[in-house]
Amino acid sequence: MLTPEQLAAAHKANIEMLFGLTRKAFEGVEKLVELNLQATKAALRDSADNTQALLSVKDAQELLQRQAALLQPLAEKAVNYSRQLYDIAATTGSAFAQAAEQNAADVQHKAMAVMDNVAKNAPAGTEAAVEAMRNAVNAATSAMETVQQAVKQAAELAEANFHQAVAHAQQNLPSAAAQAPKTATRTRRNAG
Repeated sequence: MLTPEQLAAAHKANIEMLFGLTRKAFEGVEKLVELNLQATKAALRDSADNTQALLSVKDAQELLQRQAALLQPLAEKAVNYSRQLYDIAATTGSAFAQAAEQNAADVQHKAMAVMDNVAKNAPAGTEAAVEAMRNAVNAATSAMETVQQAVKQAAELAEANFHQAVAHAQQNLPSAAAQAPKTATRTRRNAG
């Protein structure tokens, strides 16, 4: 059925795909490490600046105002970090999905080639069995395409939901930051 040359070519293609995916995975990890290093450096820098600012306050009211003023930039940085993290994961996942899609198409093509070869070389009287095998391969191909489409739609829905959640969080950041000083003042009055 398959010649040694075809097997060697398939093996070579699989090895190349494996190394390509490994490279993509390492690129994703590298981007993740870089993102975390940047976030850690920024957090340390902000922490030092904020500590200095809080140590220079003159009264409780100023302390509450400074603490409230810290909330919005912190929340914005968290949203930005989440977006960048999602982008890294989506890019890496997309590369794996694309490779899987290409591999599935290649497998389907090879299965049809094998079926054609079997049909050509089948002994007389086995046409019904060959046709049944061809139908089974076609059904499997159709099922694979349906699964791939469902996975793609689920990924698109997850991405849309993530972007909607980020947009919602960004819309609510200014109002939450504006409410923080009022809440802090009420808390101080109720405590006193």
